[in-house]
Amino acid sequence: MEGYDETVTKHEQLLRHIEELKIGSKISVRKLARETGVSEGTAYRAVKEAENLGIVITKERIGTVRVEKRPRGMSEQLTFADVVKIVEGHVLGGSEGLEQPLHKYVIGAMREEAMARYIDPGSLLIVGNRDNAHFLALEQGAGVLITGGFGTTRDVKLLADKLNLPIISSRHDTFTVASMINRAIFDRLIKKKIMLVEDITAHKPKLHTLKGGSTAGDFERLARSAGEHRFAVVDEWNRLVGIVSRADVEGLMPEQTIDKVVIRNPVTVSQQTSLASAAQIMTWEGIHYLPVVDRSRKLVGAVTRREVLEALRSAQKQPQLGETFDHLIWNGFVEERGANGELMFRGFIIPQMATNLGTISEGVLIDMMTQAAYRTAKDVTGSDHVLDNITTYFIRPVQIEDSVLIRPAILETSRRLCRLEIEILRENSLVCKGVMTMHSIDPG
Repeated sequence: MEGYDETVTKHEQLLRHIEELKIGSKISVRKLARETGVSEGTAYRAVKEAENLGIVITKERIGTVRVEKRPRGMSEQLTFADVVKIVEGHVLGGSEGLEQPLHKYVIGAMREEAMARYIDPGSLLIVGNRDNAHFLALEQGAGVLITGGFGTTRDVKLLADKLNLPIISSRHDTFTVASMINRAIFDRLIKKKIMLVEDITAHKPKLHTLKGGSTAGDFERLARSAGEHRFAVVDEWNRLVGIVSRADVEGLMPEQTIDKVVIRNPVTVSQQTSLASAAQIMTWEGIHYLPVVDRSRKLVGAVTRREVLEALRSAQKQPQLGETFDHLIWNGFVEERGANGELMFRGFIIPQMATNLGTISEGVLIDMMTQAAYRTAKDVTGSDHVLDNITTYFIRPVQIEDSVLIRPAILETSRRLCRLEIEILRENSLVCKGVMTMHSIDPG
Protein backbone atom coordinates (compact mmCIF):
# COMPACT_ATOMS: atom_id res chain seq x y z
CA MET A 1 0.00 0.00 0.00
CA GLU A 2 1.59 3.25 -1.17
CA GLY A 3 1.70 6.42 0.88
CA TYR A 4 1.93 4.77 4.29
CA ASP A 5 4.75 4.23 6.77
CA GLU A 6 6.20 0.75 6.19
CA THR A 7 6.39 0.16 9.95
CA VAL A 8 2.57 0.22 10.13
CA THR A 9 0.85 -3.14 9.62
CA LYS A 10 -1.47 -3.77 6.66
CA HIS A 11 -4.38 -4.00 9.12
CA GLU A 12 -3.61 -0.51 10.46
CA GLN A 13 -3.17 0.83 6.93
CA LEU A 14 -6.56 -0.56 5.95
CA LEU A 15 -8.22 1.05 8.97
CA ARG A 16 -6.64 4.39 8.10
CA HIS A 17 -7.83 3.98 4.50
CA ILE A 18 -11.40 3.34 5.70
CA GLU A 19 -11.25 6.32 8.08
CA GLU A 20 -10.20 8.56 5.18
CA LEU A 21 -13.20 7.56 3.05
CA LYS A 22 -15.96 10.10 2.60
CA ILE A 23 -18.95 9.76 4.96
CA GLY A 24 -21.64 7.79 3.11
CA SER A 25 -19.21 5.79 0.95
CA LYS A 26 -20.14 2.15 0.37
CA ILE A 27 -17.50 -0.39 1.32
CA SER A 28 -17.08 -3.82 -0.26
CA VAL A 29 -14.57 -6.36 1.08
CA ARG A 30 -13.71 -7.46 -2.46
CA LYS A 31 -13.29 -3.88 -3.72
CA LEU A 32 -11.26 -2.89 -0.63
CA ALA A 33 -8.94 -5.87 -1.12
CA ARG A 34 -8.48 -5.03 -4.81
CA GLU A 35 -7.83 -1.32 -4.22
CA THR A 36 -5.33 -1.86 -1.43
CA GLY A 37 -3.62 -5.00 -2.69
CA VAL A 38 -4.38 -7.25 0.29
CA SER A 39 -6.24 -10.54 0.67
CA GLU A 40 -10.01 -10.56 1.12
CA GLY A 41 -9.51 -12.12 4.57
CA THR A 42 -7.34 -9.19 5.66
CA ALA A 43 -9.87 -6.73 4.21
CA TYR A 44 -12.74 -8.51 5.99
CA ARG A 45 -10.98 -8.31 9.38
CA ALA A 46 -10.36 -4.58 8.86
CA VAL A 47 -14.03 -3.97 7.99
CA LYS A 48 -15.19 -5.85 11.12
CA GLU A 49 -12.74 -3.86 13.25
CA ALA A 50 -14.04 -0.63 11.68
CA GLU A 51 -17.57 -1.75 12.55
CA ASN A 52 -16.52 -2.32 16.17
CA LEU A 53 -14.98 1.17 16.21
CA GLY A 54 -18.27 2.64 14.98
CA ILE A 55 -16.91 4.15 11.75
CA VAL A 56 -18.89 1.84 9.44
CA ILE A 57 -22.26 0.14 9.77
CA THR A 58 -24.04 -2.52 7.71
CA LYS A 59 -27.46 -1.45 6.46
CA GLU A 60 -29.97 -3.95 5.14
CA ARG A 61 -30.36 -3.81 1.33
CA ILE A 62 -27.63 -1.19 1.17
CA GLY A 63 -24.48 -2.84 2.49
CA THR A 64 -21.57 -1.57 4.57
CA VAL A 65 -21.38 2.23 4.69
CA ARG A 66 -18.81 4.65 6.08
CA VAL A 67 -20.47 6.69 8.82
CA GLU A 68 -19.44 9.35 11.29
CA LYS A 69 -18.48 7.86 14.62
CA ARG A 70 -21.01 8.63 17.33
CA PRO A 71 -19.28 10.71 20.00
CA ARG A 72 -19.14 9.11 23.42
CA GLY A 73 -21.74 10.67 25.73
CA MET A 74 -24.37 11.06 23.03
CA SER A 75 -27.82 9.60 23.61
CA GLU A 76 -27.77 5.83 23.54
CA GLN A 77 -31.30 5.59 22.12
CA LEU A 78 -31.94 2.66 19.86
CA THR A 79 -32.53 3.34 16.18
CA PHE A 80 -34.83 1.30 13.95
CA ALA A 81 -31.67 -0.16 12.37
CA ASP A 82 -30.58 -1.36 15.81
CA VAL A 83 -33.97 -3.03 16.30
CA VAL A 84 -33.59 -4.89 12.99
CA LYS A 85 -30.33 -6.43 14.26
CA ILE A 86 -31.64 -7.13 17.76
CA VAL A 87 -34.76 -9.04 16.66
CA GLU A 88 -33.04 -10.71 13.66
CA GLY A 89 -35.58 -9.07 11.40
CA HIS A 90 -35.75 -7.87 7.81
CA VAL A 91 -37.11 -4.62 6.39
CA LEU A 92 -40.30 -4.74 4.30
CA GLY A 93 -40.47 -0.99 3.60
CA GLY A 94 -39.38 2.47 4.74
CA SER A 95 -35.66 1.60 4.73
CA GLU A 96 -34.72 5.30 4.37
CA GLY A 97 -35.89 5.84 7.94
CA LEU A 98 -33.79 3.14 9.59
CA GLU A 99 -31.40 5.62 11.23
CA GLN A 100 -34.20 7.45 13.06
CA PRO A 101 -34.16 7.00 16.87
CA LEU A 102 -37.16 5.54 18.66
CA HIS A 103 -38.11 6.71 22.13
CA LYS A 104 -40.51 3.92 23.11
CA TYR A 105 -42.25 0.81 21.85
CA VAL A 106 -45.90 -0.15 22.13
CA ILE A 107 -47.28 -3.70 22.13
CA GLY A 108 -50.45 -3.80 20.06
CA ALA A 109 -52.47 -6.20 22.20
CA MET A 110 -55.63 -4.08 22.17
CA ARG A 111 -58.33 -2.68 19.91
CA GLU A 112 -57.18 -0.16 17.33
CA GLU A 113 -59.09 2.76 18.87
CA ALA A 114 -57.38 2.06 22.20
CA MET A 115 -54.03 1.50 20.50
CA ALA A 116 -54.16 4.98 18.93
CA ARG A 117 -53.83 6.63 22.36
CA TYR A 118 -50.41 5.07 22.93
CA ILE A 119 -48.85 5.55 19.49
CA ASP A 120 -46.99 8.78 18.78
CA PRO A 121 -44.23 9.92 16.39
CA GLY A 122 -40.92 8.14 16.92
CA SER A 123 -42.43 5.10 18.63
CA LEU A 124 -42.48 1.48 17.42
CA LEU A 125 -45.64 -0.62 17.32
CA ILE A 126 -45.04 -4.32 17.96
CA VAL A 127 -47.98 -6.26 16.50
CA GLY A 128 -48.90 -9.33 14.49
CA ASN A 129 -50.44 -9.53 11.01
CA ARG A 130 -53.03 -6.77 11.51
CA ASP A 131 -52.90 -4.58 8.40
CA ASN A 132 -55.21 -1.89 9.83
CA ALA A 133 -52.90 -1.52 12.84
CA HIS A 134 -49.93 -1.17 10.48
CA PHE A 135 -51.70 1.69 8.67
CA LEU A 136 -52.66 3.32 11.98
CA ALA A 137 -49.07 3.31 13.27
CA LEU A 138 -47.61 4.77 10.06
CA GLU A 139 -50.24 7.51 9.89
CA GLN A 140 -49.32 8.55 13.44
CA GLY A 141 -45.60 8.69 12.67
CA ALA A 142 -44.53 5.37 14.18
CA GLY A 143 -42.61 2.42 12.79
CA VAL A 144 -43.96 -1.13 12.85
CA LEU A 145 -42.45 -4.42 13.97
CA ILE A 146 -44.50 -7.38 12.74
CA THR A 147 -43.97 -10.52 14.82
CA GLY A 148 -44.42 -14.18 13.91
CA GLY A 149 -42.65 -13.83 10.58
CA PHE A 150 -45.72 -12.31 8.91
CA GLY A 151 -45.66 -9.75 6.11
CA THR A 152 -47.96 -6.88 5.22
CA THR A 153 -49.85 -5.49 2.23
CA ARG A 154 -48.38 -3.63 -0.73
CA ASP A 155 -50.27 -0.47 0.26
CA VAL A 156 -48.67 -0.51 3.72
CA LYS A 157 -45.20 -0.89 2.17
CA LEU A 158 -45.82 2.01 -0.21
CA LEU A 159 -46.97 4.22 2.66
CA ALA A 160 -43.90 3.23 4.70
CA ASP A 161 -41.61 4.18 1.79
CA LYS A 162 -43.45 7.49 1.35
CA LEU A 163 -43.16 8.42 5.04
CA ASN A 164 -39.66 6.94 5.55
CA LEU A 165 -40.99 4.87 8.47
CA PRO A 166 -39.61 1.32 8.67
CA ILE A 167 -41.78 -1.79 8.54
CA ILE A 168 -39.81 -4.66 10.08
CA SER A 169 -40.70 -8.35 10.19
CA SER A 170 -39.30 -10.79 12.75
CA ARG A 171 -39.88 -14.53 13.10
CA HIS A 172 -40.00 -14.22 16.90
CA ASP A 173 -43.21 -13.82 18.91
CA THR A 174 -44.24 -10.60 20.64
CA PHE A 175 -43.00 -11.55 24.10
CA THR A 176 -39.60 -12.60 22.75
CA VAL A 177 -38.96 -9.45 20.70
CA ALA A 178 -40.02 -7.22 23.62
CA SER A 179 -37.59 -9.11 25.89
CA MET A 180 -34.79 -8.80 23.30
CA ILE A 181 -35.32 -5.04 22.95
CA ASN A 182 -35.47 -4.58 26.73
CA ARG A 183 -32.23 -6.48 27.14
CA ALA A 184 -30.52 -4.33 24.50
CA ILE A 185 -31.70 -1.13 26.18
CA PHE A 186 -30.37 -2.23 29.57
CA ASP A 187 -27.08 -3.37 28.02
CA ARG A 188 -26.62 0.08 26.50
CA LEU A 189 -27.35 1.79 29.79
CA ILE A 190 -24.75 -0.38 31.53
CA LYS A 191 -22.13 0.28 28.84
CA LYS A 192 -22.85 3.99 28.98
CA LYS A 193 -22.19 4.02 32.73
CA ILE A 194 -18.84 2.19 32.43
CA MET A 195 -16.19 4.90 32.36
CA LEU A 196 -13.35 4.69 29.86
CA VAL A 197 -9.96 6.37 29.75
CA GLU A 198 -11.27 8.73 27.06
CA ASP A 199 -13.76 10.13 29.58
CA ILE A 200 -10.75 11.68 31.35
CA THR A 201 -8.53 12.56 28.39
CA ALA A 202 -11.37 14.20 26.43
CA HIS A 203 -11.67 16.97 29.03
CA LYS A 204 -7.99 17.53 29.77
CA PRO A 205 -6.04 20.50 28.38
CA LYS A 206 -3.31 20.01 25.82
CA LEU A 207 -0.79 17.37 26.86
CA HIS A 208 2.71 18.60 27.66
CA THR A 209 5.50 16.50 26.15
CA LEU A 210 9.26 16.50 25.70
CA LYS A 211 11.53 15.19 22.93
CA GLY A 212 14.57 12.95 23.28
CA GLY A 213 16.76 15.96 22.53
CA SER A 214 15.18 18.10 25.26
CA THR A 215 17.46 19.14 28.12
CA ALA A 216 17.13 18.98 31.89
CA GLY A 217 16.63 22.74 31.75
CA ASP A 218 13.70 22.23 29.34
CA PHE A 219 12.23 19.76 31.83
CA GLU A 220 12.46 22.24 34.70
CA ARG A 221 10.89 25.07 32.69
CA LEU A 222 8.00 22.83 31.55
CA ALA A 223 7.52 21.46 35.07
CA ARG A 224 7.20 25.00 36.48
CA SER A 225 4.76 26.19 33.79
CA ALA A 226 2.63 23.03 33.72
CA GLY A 227 2.77 22.21 37.44
CA GLU A 228 3.57 18.56 36.67
CA HIS A 229 6.47 16.24 37.52
CA ARG A 230 6.17 13.53 34.86
CA PHE A 231 6.08 13.92 31.09
CA ALA A 232 5.78 11.70 28.05
CA VAL A 233 8.69 11.78 25.60
CA VAL A 234 7.77 11.56 21.90
CA ASP A 235 9.58 11.48 18.56
CA GLU A 236 9.01 13.83 15.60
CA TRP A 237 5.91 11.83 14.57
CA ASN A 238 4.40 12.11 18.09
CA ARG A 239 4.98 8.40 18.71
CA LEU A 240 5.65 7.53 22.34
CA VAL A 241 9.31 6.97 23.17
CA GLY A 242 9.10 6.84 26.96
CA ILE A 243 8.47 8.73 30.20
CA VAL A 244 10.69 11.00 32.24
CA SER A 245 10.10 12.24 35.80
CA ARG A 246 11.77 14.74 38.10
CA ALA A 247 13.58 11.90 39.89
CA ASP A 248 15.10 10.80 36.55
CA VAL A 249 16.62 14.21 35.72
CA GLU A 250 18.05 14.86 39.18
CA GLY A 251 21.83 15.17 38.93
CA LEU A 252 21.78 16.27 35.28
CA MET A 253 23.25 19.62 34.33
CA PRO A 254 20.68 22.02 32.78
CA GLU A 255 22.27 21.69 29.33
CA GLN A 256 22.36 17.87 29.37
CA THR A 257 19.80 16.04 27.24
CA ILE A 258 17.32 13.66 28.84
CA ASP A 259 17.52 10.88 26.24
CA LYS A 260 19.70 8.63 28.44
CA VAL A 261 17.42 8.81 31.50
CA VAL A 262 14.11 8.29 29.70
CA ILE A 263 12.19 5.20 30.88
CA ARG A 264 11.55 3.46 27.57
CA ASN A 265 8.73 1.10 26.50
CA PRO A 266 6.38 2.20 29.30
CA VAL A 267 3.06 0.52 30.00
CA THR A 268 0.32 2.14 27.92
CA VAL A 269 -3.46 1.95 27.43
CA SER A 270 -5.88 2.95 24.69
CA GLN A 271 -8.79 5.40 24.81
CA GLN A 272 -11.20 2.46 25.05
CA THR A 273 -9.57 0.93 28.16
CA SER A 274 -11.94 0.98 31.12
CA LEU A 275 -10.93 3.04 34.14
CA ALA A 276 -11.16 -0.07 36.32
CA SER A 277 -8.59 -1.80 34.10
CA ALA A 278 -6.37 1.29 34.13
CA ALA A 279 -6.53 1.37 37.94
CA GLN A 280 -5.52 -2.29 38.17
CA ILE A 281 -2.64 -1.81 35.72
CA MET A 282 -1.29 1.16 37.66
CA THR A 283 -1.64 -0.69 40.96
CA TRP A 284 0.09 -3.88 39.80
CA GLU A 285 2.84 -2.04 37.94
CA GLY A 286 3.35 0.46 40.78
CA ILE A 287 3.09 3.45 38.43
CA HIS A 288 1.37 6.83 38.76
CA TYR A 289 1.43 8.02 35.12
CA LEU A 290 -0.13 6.10 32.24
CA PRO A 291 0.29 7.26 28.61
CA VAL A 292 -2.65 6.78 26.24
CA VAL A 293 -1.78 5.82 22.65
CA ASP A 294 -3.65 5.02 19.45
CA ARG A 295 -3.25 1.98 17.21
CA SER A 296 -0.04 3.42 15.72
CA ARG A 297 1.45 4.12 19.18
CA LYS A 298 0.98 7.84 18.70
CA LEU A 299 0.43 9.69 21.97
CA VAL A 300 -3.14 10.95 22.40
CA GLY A 301 -3.18 11.64 26.14
CA ALA A 302 -2.15 10.53 29.61
CA VAL A 303 -3.84 9.85 32.94
CA THR A 304 -2.56 9.85 36.48
CA ARG A 305 -3.53 7.47 39.26
CA ARG A 306 -5.22 10.29 41.16
CA GLU A 307 -7.35 11.23 38.13
CA VAL A 308 -8.41 7.61 37.62
CA LEU A 309 -9.30 7.16 41.28
CA GLU A 310 -11.32 10.39 41.45
CA ALA A 311 -13.24 9.44 38.30
CA LEU A 312 -14.02 5.97 39.67
CA ARG A 313 -15.29 7.43 42.94
CA SER A 314 -17.44 9.90 41.03
CA ALA A 315 -18.91 7.05 38.96
CA GLN A 316 -19.80 5.09 42.11
CA LYS A 317 -21.91 8.02 43.33
CA GLN A 318 -24.02 8.08 40.18
CA PRO A 319 -27.37 6.23 40.10
CA GLN A 320 -27.08 2.72 38.68
CA LEU A 321 -28.51 2.41 35.17
CA GLY A 322 -29.28 -1.13 34.08
CA GLU A 323 -28.53 -4.15 36.21
CA THR A 324 -25.31 -6.18 36.02
CA PHE A 325 -24.92 -9.66 37.52
CA ASP A 326 -22.97 -8.14 40.42
CA HIS A 327 -25.84 -5.82 41.27
CA LEU A 328 -28.39 -8.59 40.85
CA ILE A 329 -26.46 -10.77 43.30
CA TRP A 330 -25.80 -8.04 45.86
CA ASN A 331 -29.20 -6.31 45.85
CA GLY A 332 -30.65 -8.87 48.26
CA PHE A 333 -28.04 -8.27 50.99
CA VAL A 334 -28.21 -5.83 53.88
CA GLU A 335 -25.37 -4.50 55.99
CA GLU A 336 -25.18 -5.31 59.71
CA ARG A 337 -22.74 -4.51 62.51
CA GLY A 338 -21.37 -6.99 65.01
CA ALA A 339 -20.81 -6.42 68.71
CA ASN A 340 -17.45 -4.74 68.04
CA GLY A 341 -18.69 -2.68 65.10
CA GLU A 342 -17.39 -5.08 62.45
CA LEU A 343 -19.25 -5.29 59.13
CA MET A 344 -21.39 -8.32 58.24
CA PHE A 345 -23.83 -8.92 55.39
CA ARG A 346 -27.05 -10.93 55.49
CA GLY A 347 -29.22 -11.96 52.55
CA PHE A 348 -31.11 -14.69 50.68
CA ILE A 349 -30.02 -16.92 47.83
CA ILE A 350 -32.29 -16.08 44.88
CA PRO A 351 -33.06 -18.54 42.03
CA GLN A 352 -30.81 -16.64 39.57
CA MET A 353 -27.79 -17.60 41.70
CA ALA A 354 -28.42 -21.34 41.38
CA THR A 355 -27.03 -24.04 39.10
CA ASN A 356 -29.33 -26.47 37.30
CA LEU A 357 -28.99 -28.75 40.35
CA GLY A 358 -30.62 -26.17 42.64
CA THR A 359 -27.51 -25.31 44.65
CA ILE A 360 -25.67 -22.01 44.55
CA SER A 361 -23.03 -21.51 41.88
CA GLU A 362 -19.45 -21.52 43.15
CA GLY A 363 -18.79 -18.42 41.04
CA VAL A 364 -21.61 -16.59 42.83
CA LEU A 365 -20.14 -17.53 46.21
CA ILE A 366 -16.78 -16.08 45.19
CA ASP A 367 -18.48 -12.91 43.95
CA MET A 368 -20.34 -12.55 47.25
CA MET A 369 -17.12 -12.89 49.22
CA THR A 370 -15.30 -10.43 46.95
CA GLN A 371 -18.01 -7.79 47.22
CA ALA A 372 -18.07 -8.15 51.00
CA ALA A 373 -14.28 -7.85 51.09
CA TYR A 374 -14.28 -4.64 49.03
CA ARG A 375 -16.81 -3.02 51.34
CA THR A 376 -15.05 -4.15 54.51
CA ALA A 377 -11.61 -3.00 53.33
CA LYS A 378 -13.08 0.39 52.38
CA ASP A 379 -14.81 0.62 55.77
CA VAL A 380 -11.60 -0.11 57.70
CA THR A 381 -8.93 1.63 55.62
CA GLY A 382 -10.91 4.29 53.74
CA SER A 383 -9.25 3.18 50.49
CA ASP A 384 -10.55 1.48 47.36
CA HIS A 385 -8.96 -1.85 46.43
CA VAL A 386 -8.57 -4.34 43.59
CA LEU A 387 -8.36 -8.09 44.12
CA ASP A 388 -4.89 -9.62 43.92
CA ASN A 389 -5.56 -13.27 44.83
CA ILE A 390 -8.11 -15.45 46.59
CA THR A 391 -8.11 -18.96 48.02
CA THR A 392 -11.51 -20.55 48.65
CA TYR A 393 -12.82 -23.62 50.43
CA PHE A 394 -16.33 -24.93 49.67
CA ILE A 395 -17.48 -26.97 52.66
CA ARG A 396 -21.17 -27.75 52.13
CA PRO A 397 -23.81 -26.82 49.52
CA VAL A 398 -26.18 -23.85 49.77
CA GLN A 399 -29.69 -24.08 48.31
CA ILE A 400 -31.89 -21.41 46.80
CA GLU A 401 -33.93 -19.36 49.30
CA ASP A 402 -31.43 -20.15 52.06
CA SER A 403 -30.55 -17.24 54.36
CA VAL A 404 -26.80 -16.72 54.64
CA LEU A 405 -24.47 -14.48 56.65
CA ILE A 406 -21.19 -13.19 55.15
CA ARG A 407 -18.66 -12.44 57.86
CA PRO A 408 -15.39 -10.74 56.78
CA ALA A 409 -12.46 -10.30 59.15
CA ILE A 410 -9.35 -8.19 58.56
CA LEU A 411 -6.15 -10.22 59.02
CA GLU A 412 -3.60 -7.56 58.05
CA THR A 413 -3.54 -4.07 56.59
CA SER A 414 -0.81 -1.79 55.30
CA ARG A 415 -0.59 1.27 53.09
CA ARG A 416 -0.66 -0.93 49.98
CA LEU A 417 -2.23 -4.25 51.01
CA CYS A 418 -5.26 -5.57 52.83
CA ARG A 419 -5.59 -9.27 53.68
CA LEU A 420 -8.95 -10.67 54.82
CA GLU A 421 -10.63 -13.88 55.84
CA ILE A 422 -14.25 -14.28 54.65
CA GLU A 423 -16.74 -16.80 56.02
CA ILE A 424 -20.22 -17.59 54.70
CA LEU A 425 -22.57 -19.23 57.20
CA ARG A 426 -26.02 -20.79 56.95
CA GLU A 427 -27.85 -21.39 60.23
CA ASN A 428 -24.56 -20.77 62.08
CA SER A 429 -22.83 -23.54 60.10
CA LEU A 430 -19.83 -22.72 57.93
CA VAL A 431 -20.53 -23.39 54.24
CA CYS A 432 -17.70 -21.52 52.55
CA LYS A 433 -14.47 -19.80 53.49
CA GLY A 434 -11.94 -17.70 51.64
CA VAL A 435 -8.71 -15.82 52.22
CA MET A 436 -7.94 -12.93 49.90
CA THR A 437 -5.34 -10.23 49.36
CA MET A 438 -6.20 -6.88 47.83
CA HIS A 439 -4.11 -3.96 46.63
CA SER A 440 -5.03 -0.37 47.43
CA ILE A 441 -5.57 1.77 44.32
CA ASP A 442 -5.26 5.05 46.22
CA PRO A 443 -2.31 7.25 45.19
CA GLY A 444 0.79 6.37 47.14
